[in-house]
Amino acid sequence: FGAAEQSVRLGLWVLFLLGAGMEEVVEGCSCHPAHPQQLFCSAEIVIRAKISGEKIVSPSNSSSPYMKMIQYEIKMIKMFKGFDKAKDIQYVYTPVFSSLCGVKLDSNNKAGYLLSGSMWSDGRISIGQCDLVESWDNLSLSQKKNLNYRYQMGCECRINTCYTVPCVSTGENECLWTDWLLDNSLNGEQARQYACIRRTDTTCSWYRGGPPPEKDFLDMTDP
Repeated sequence: FGAAEQSVRLGLWVLFLLGAGMEEVVEGCSCHPAHPQQLFCSAEIVIRAKISGEKIVSPSNSSSPYMKMIQYEIKMIKMFKGFDKAKDIQYVYTPVFSSLCGVKLDSNNKAGYLLSGSMWSDGRISIGQCDLVESWDNLSLSQKKNLNYRYQMGCECRINTCYTVPCVSTGENECLWTDWLLDNSLNGEQARQYACIRRTDTTCSWYRGGPPPEKDFLDMTDP
């Protein structure tokens, strides 16, 4: 469980703060805002899977509760990314504590989950709150389609999150993500309906399948 060392350090830091009577300073898991495409591109593994079981596991060389992980037994339905790293995935691992970015998955979710994460040196897959982990039924139709190839087409593009105006593009290989400005949400129209892809002229722009909505950021649509 060498990949969990950072979680252990965070856990020890939390214990130190609690012992010092500084509960108000302690924060839980914190993730940098990211468009689903960014999470897809940064992940080593992206799959759709159902949860068939779970158990708590600990490394043999540690008794610390912060080293404990949930081992989810999964049934993989489809792989979107990671073909060169894994043929079949039977388990994924996440920290037990949500404060260490652990995620809770439900075996009663019949549609399964979209899971993304990284691979440890021993071949095990780690997932967390800062990864692309979502109930499959919560994904939009466009997001499901984008998982097949459009997100991958845009991995060389840069998505810049706009928090305030003015928000100006700094290059041709960039898409401005304006959900926070327009919807006060990171799960708005661009996150749910668009992919930032490289066009034939090498510039990057937002792409949406289906009929175009009434949004100023629209660049491309399906014919």
